[in-house]
Amino acid sequence: MDFNNSPSMSTTTEIKTAIIGYGFSATTFHLPFVLNLPPFRFSAVSTSKGKQVQQQHPEVEVYAEAEALLTQSDADLVIITAPNEAHFALAKLALQQGKHVVLEKPFVTRIEQGEELIALAKKQQRVLSVYHNRRWDGDFLTVQKLIADGRLGRVRYFESHFDRFRPEVRKRWRESAVEGGGILFDLGPHMLDQALQLFGPPTAITAQVKALRPQAEVDDFFHLTLHYPEHLAVLRSSPFCASPNLRFEVQGETGSFIKHGLDPQEDRLKSSVRPVTADWAQENPEQYGQLYTANVAQFVTTETGGYQHYYRQLARAILDGGDVPVSAEQALWNIRLIHLAQQSAASGETIPLSRKK
Repeated sequence: MDFNNSPSMSTTTEIKTAIIGYGFSATTFHLPFVLNLPPFRFSAVSTSKGKQVQQQHPEVEVYAEAEALLTQSDADLVIITAPNEAHFALAKLALQQGKHVVLEKPFVTRIEQGEELIALAKKQQRVLSVYHNRRWDGDFLTVQKLIADGRLGRVRYFESHFDRFRPEVRKRWRESAVEGGGILFDLGPHMLDQALQLFGPPTAITAQVKALRPQAEVDDFFHLTLHYPEHLAVLRSSPFCASPNLRFEVQGETGSFIKHGLDPQEDRLKSSVRPVTADWAQENPEQYGQLYTANVAQFVTTETGGYQHYYRQLARAILDGGDVPVSAEQALWNIRLIHLAQQSAASGETIPLSRKK
């Protein structure tokens, strides 16, 4: 089954799509869908890798500077994969030029920037969305379904990990002392977004945010506790996890669910798997998580995820006025929580959500 055809989406109009940046994010998480999913057409890119793009995509316009692309190209949609500190300025210029905008996470680095972009998108009547693609991870969809179906009873404790074994600091902007650098701004938005999708905003947050590696310039570890009236949600990322990665643990009044490993989509995309079949994102059975009750332990088939669903919904939003797959308003909650986590880590206190600085 091919996912390219969607009966509820107009197929008579193409969406000329430009990408700012031609690095890992653009080539792994965006181009496979832009290239394989109508009505998107890859029309322009800003990058220093112009020769590489021209060899791989000779029909695409190449700009050396992002600002030139935004002011000179005829793109309908711009996908921004630039470093975090550049998100606000580039998205603002794109919206001013009348273009729809998709931003890689994190949305912005400051709350007031997000609020300004939201107001500008409304004024310009353009779609503004943030690529929280991990809403379409199969393991997350499985947790979401187990909770919704009541198979765990009332949830009392939720734990989400995105650990890695990276004991050495890498030379890249994400690990440099720049605005929006560090692991909290890198992986935190995905994990916070998933928690918000499951439980809504917490009442308070307690956080540890640290640089554990000797040569680290910015934070490389976080442990966030989101406080809810009837349960806790713990989100953690460590660079020193050499053991199998615990992804989710959910404890409820009638059962628990434990899931190891990461969703396979990223690895498959890195291996040049084309996301053109309905089951391309299906997890292998040996990766399934287990549901435990008082007397029974059983494997649970992982729901089939698929980042293509973000792009299909995005196309409907642009062409037919449908719902945006991830709204900027939703994405701004992640930035609010990151700032509160930073406050908590600095003060050693639990910060209530009413205290937004």
